[in-house]
Amino acid sequence: MAGVMVSGRVSSMSKVFEILKRLDDAKVHYFIGRYRPDTIDITATVVGERVEISVFDDDHIEISRFLGSENVLDEGVLDEILKGDE
Repeated sequence: MAGVMVSGRVSSMSKVFEILKRLDDAKVHYFIGRYRPDTIDITATVVGERVEISVFDDDHIEISRFLGSENVLDEGVLDEILKGDE
């Protein structure tokens, strides 16, 4: 994939678009966010897993995986989760 040259290197935006194309090709649902001034964040969801991909302005990428079950739980679980914030 061709990228935009910035100071002799491919820009981070090309990395972002490369990742988005790979997710699109795999038909993976994702959200794009910006929570820090030096990253663009992509949160992807697949069955039993959430993946957080951070593309930094210096072109490095960090990926976090969160694995879980697909069990359907009742409303009591929400109370448990919110209690943890008290």
